[in-house]
Amino acid sequence: MKCPSCQAEDTKVIDSRLLNEGMSVRRRRKCDLCSYRFTTYEHLDIPFPVVLKRDGRREDYRREKVIKGIEKSLQKRPVSREVIDELLEDLETKLQQLGAKEVDSDDIGAIVMDRLREIDPVGFVRYASFYWNYDDIEGFLKGLKKSLPKKTKGPSTEEMNEIRS
Repeated sequence: MKCPSCQAEDTKVIDSRLLNEGMSVRRRRKCDLCSYRFTTYEHLDIPFPVVLKRDGRREDYRREKVIKGIEKSLQKRPVSREVIDELLEDLETKLQQLGAKEVDSDDIGAIVMDRLREIDPVGFVRYASFYWNYDDIEGFLKGLKKSLPKKTKGPSTEEMNEIRS
């Protein structure tokens, strides 16, 4: 591994740690020439299924695209980067365990929404608002009501009517 500081090719590993349940390795390295210390990461390269979009298109799974949607829904919310990373790891583990060559974008969204519901209810509602893509508020509220657990202490029917007006 080349040193990012002086470009020397002799660097030594001074510490290694397993991450993500052994699926990746973090290595601390030190350059023999200039003593610069830096970190490298090794990850398993397991192919993800192709994502089947609602309009019939197929595209490669892109982590950045999922991160963008999650970050947008959790903007200005008290959720740490570590929690977001755990959500992504959980999603990607589930996608790999499916063993399928293709996965519906709806399935990816459902996994993300299930985790967001646990992590941050406001983030869940935000994500649902652009993921479900309803044309009107009534449709969105019906979808939201269906997705909530049966025994939730949410707003009563009267409170919902008040919110709508």
